Amino acid sequence: MDRKIVLITGATSGIGEACARKFAQGGYDTIITGRRGELLESLRTELEQYGAKVLVLPYDVRDREAVKAAVESIPQEWQDIDVLINNAGLARGLEPEYEGDFDDWDQMIDTNIKGLLNMTRYIVPGMISRNHGHIINIGSVAGDAAYAGGNVYCATKAAVKTISDGLRIDVAPSAVRVTNLKPGLVETNFSNVRFHGDDARADKVYQGIKPLTGDDIADVAFYAASAPAHVQIAEVLILATHQGSGSVVYREQ
Repeated sequence: MDRKIVLITGATSGIGEACARKFAQGGYDTIITGRRGELLESLRTELEQYGAKVLVLPYDVRDREAVKAAVESIPQEWQDIDVLINNAGLARGLEPEYEGDFDDWDQMIDTNIKGLLNMTRYIVPGMISRNHGHIINIGSVAGDAAYAGGNVYCATKAAVKTISDGLRIDVAPSAVRVTNLKPGLVETNFSNVRFHGDDARADKVYQGIKPLTGDDIADVAFYAASAPAHVQIAEVLILATHQGSGSVVYREQ
């Protein structure tokens, strides 16, 4: 079997960590990236137990020069990346737009949009030159319609959809594929980050419903990457069974 390589951003927790585990178990050598080097090293140890080769690249996707330096540091034998999973992203705050925090806005825009663009700009040219590759962007149901307090976060995930659609058009002359995954409620540290470490408030997000897990999203990502070369899974909306949309959730009392 030919060697396959996946690069995953935001691999230190949640969906990114689950994707790293799933792809390593599925036979991919794995490049894991994130801001927290010690967590990446811990994950490396686990992934190597599955027989995968692992390359750790600690950096922040918001820092364009750091992204450039990290990509340029990738050894020659790791450069033919088959799958790029743009997972790094976050939500901050749930205030009305007119009361929003400027720093929260900057962090969401710089990570969810600019970080994704930074990675795409530095990795995809190699895929085009090889006429082979797959970009999987982790969007959100929040990108389909705004919900109360979601304003800027929803806008960033709408941007992920539009950027994915635009890239798919741009790469259409090649054999490169583009997938936008749009999860609904996924129980990770997402809500804890959104509420700045308020565990009690974060826990309430998932009360009364069995949410998705990072593993559920990783399964869909792996399925998309495993489709025959002539099949492009362009977009997938993944919701918990009792979630109807980004704003409609049935909760058991």
